Amino acid sequence: MNGRFVEVADGVHVLREPLLQVNVTLVVGDGAALLVDTLSTAGQARDLAAAARAVTPHPWIVVNTHHHFDHCFGNATLAADPPRPVYAHELAAAAQRERPDQLRRAAYEEIREERPALAAELADTVLLAPTHTVHTETVLDVGGRRVVLRHPGHGHTDADLVVHVPDADVLVAGDLVEQSGPPAFEESYPLQWPDAVADLLRLTTPATVVVPGHGDPVDVEFVRAQHAQLVEQAWMIRAGHTGSAPPERVAAESPFGARPGLIAARRGYADLNGTL
Repeated sequence: MNGRFVEVADGVHVLREPLLQVNVTLVVGDGAALLVDTLSTAGQARDLAAAARAVTPHPWIVVNTHHHFDHCFGNATLAADPPRPVYAHELAAAAQRERPDQLRRAAYEEIREERPALAAELADTVLLAPTHTVHTETVLDVGGRRVVLRHPGHGHTDADLVVHVPDADVLVAGDLVEQSGPPAFEESYPLQWPDAVADLLRLTTPATVVVPGHGDPVDVEFVRAQHAQLVEQAWMIRAGHTGSAPPERVAAESPFGARPGLIAARRGYADLNGTL
């Protein structure tokens, strides 16, 4: 990975990892910094550290937006030596602390056919669980800058965090918002996801820069449009379930396409059946 950070607002920089289009955000304060997400492997994280050091010499705090491999498997490289605080939602922290083998195996299975070399690295990655947990909201002082870590509810996972930098009008949304492809529903709560996005929208202004989990930074109108699609899909899932339609029928009309729609419909049906 040979990426570099690009400043998207005053003292807020974004690096996009080219393989999976994952975004990492660097917030620079007075004598301190914050890194949001740590990528997939030790090698990627070493390159990320070098890119961050090209921007700032300050020590950093780390935040994981959730527990999927492409957002937290670099923790050990970036926060173990010297030890740095790592924040995540309490359920994301528990997953990394209690189920590292399961997370590694899931990552390997997800990526092995498309990217076997990356899958082999993931299988051997040392995981570092977060040291600090967030229940609903935590406010950090990053070198004099107020940074808010907020759990807006169940959405992409049950453990998503958004990171709000009010003085720069930047919101880091993690995989609750996607630009480079459709949202990923494999561990999602599609009936609740619209409420989570509505919650994060309350943190925005018309000029807010929103950093999605993957792809280009977007504006608030993009997020509102994706929210409308999530609302439409949730309504279709509820209607289909009420009418005893097979999830495939719901998926065929999904605003995100048939394959993501099928995963979403099955997850939504399971939620309505009380088996999620």
